[in-house]
Amino acid sequence: MGEPYYITTAISYPNGKPHIGHAYEAIAADVISRFKKAEGFDVRFQTGTDEHGLKMAQKARDLGITPAELATEMSGHFRDMCDALNIDYDVFIRTTEPRHHAATQELWRRMEANGDLYLDRYEGWYSVRDEAYYDESELVLGESGAKLSPQGTPVEWTVEESWFFRLSRYQDKLIELYTSTDFIRPETRKNEILRFVEGGLRDLSVSRTSFDWGIKVPGSENHVMYVWVDALTNYLTGLGFPEEGGDFAKFWPADVHLIGKDIVRFHTVYWPAFLMSAGLALPKQVFGHGFLLNRGQKESKSLGNVTDPIGLAETFGVDTLRYFFLREVAFGQDGSWSAEAIVTRANAELANSFGNLAQRSLSMIFKNMDGDVKAGLPETDADVALLAAVAEGIAGLRKSFEEFAFSEGLEAWMRAVFACNQYVDEQAPWALRKSDPERMEAVLMMLFRVVRDLALAVRPVVPTSIDKLLDQMGIASDARDYAALADGDWFATLVASGFKVDKPVGVFPRLELPEETDA
Repeated sequence: MGEPYYITTAISYPNGKPHIGHAYEAIAADVISRFKKAEGFDVRFQTGTDEHGLKMAQKARDLGITPAELATEMSGHFRDMCDALNIDYDVFIRTTEPRHHAATQELWRRMEANGDLYLDRYEGWYSVRDEAYYDESELVLGESGAKLSPQGTPVEWTVEESWFFRLSRYQDKLIELYTSTDFIRPETRKNEILRFVEGGLRDLSVSRTSFDWGIKVPGSENHVMYVWVDALTNYLTGLGFPEEGGDFAKFWPADVHLIGKDIVRFHTVYWPAFLMSAGLALPKQVFGHGFLLNRGQKESKSLGNVTDPIGLAETFGVDTLRYFFLREVAFGQDGSWSAEAIVTRANAELANSFGNLAQRSLSMIFKNMDGDVKAGLPETDADVALLAAVAEGIAGLRKSFEEFAFSEGLEAWMRAVFACNQYVDEQAPWALRKSDPERMEAVLMMLFRVVRDLALAVRPVVPTSIDKLLDQMGIASDARDYAALADGDWFATLVASGFKVDKPVGVFPRLELPEETDA
């Protein structure tokens, strides 16, 4: 196996069914995971659900069920979303699991042993919806004059006995972390957090006594841990912590925590401070992506514009959705989606450009060469130029994907696809059939080779469709990673095997805009 690589999503809060934001993050993480596997890494990919906290307790009470029943039901919906979107995770963590209670309590004990926990009284503003404490200076006034969090959520004045974490002790260490490493990306998130920490850190309330749906504080059974102490520890739990051998020794620290921009503070201020206190290594990077907006608006239940991602995938196709989300929006920034935009992008690039290239190339081989693939045909300068253009496009995709610049990477890939289509138009193999049959065969074999390379390159994004295409091209399932791109003998080996192209089936059909959409 290759070098270990550990990627996580944020664990989703299951007080409601999954929405498009959950799907966006899961798809991006899955593409990163598949990309790193294609690069030869031994990948560990973890996702899951964050099932404790006051929001869950209140939602369960409103429904007349227990929080545990609600957690089990709703967690199932998030698993269903992952299955529907072809999210190939290794671990799905639930924070109600006994192993997670043990891991979180061990983290607590280590912070306590370091002298970073003390008992006091908390008085201040708390947002149940955000599960976050806010300073008076951070609040904003709503239209009715009510005080709201910076995210516009209601806040309530809270007074209770609480354990506190000495967050202020770690201010200088955190600033050093931000300024000396790429711990926070993109740069805009880093600058926001740096300004926040430079403004001064107060010690953090890390337990609650006003409800009991959470992990008990060791030695203080009337306290449950603040949900973010609980939730963040999941990244350790899934590796077997507090057992520090095995998967934990292999994969920790995480290579990247992929999260939404609204929870960057928890992951880049609280989490590294907790780990420093507990004497554990810090994750290498936290990447805070932007929001995917519904026609320019953030999806919310109050606006009635929440989209079911499973329904969206059923309407447009899973691979289409995966491609659109990463192609349409510069990852890290906010962006919009609409049904019209999905159809336009999918038809222009997947169906008309790459899909048509693959379909007509294989069709011409089937019709004009009886499906035979042949090696050793002479190459021209046009062929050499095409191979160079395709290699450049694939290199651009790989370089951009390393930086999570998916849209840029797919743009580079599309430039290679356009070069292939231009080559077809210029070489006109349909005309060569009569005037120069040998040259026609050379052109079609060149197209076979570049279609295979382009397919391998984009496979992390649209795996199901590409696997259907590669099956039709006789490419073995164990020869579909990026190492195969460097195999100079693959084509000769395929020819020697006697493989013949059968009548091809298109893998990227054109889409029509549905009469009714969730948009």
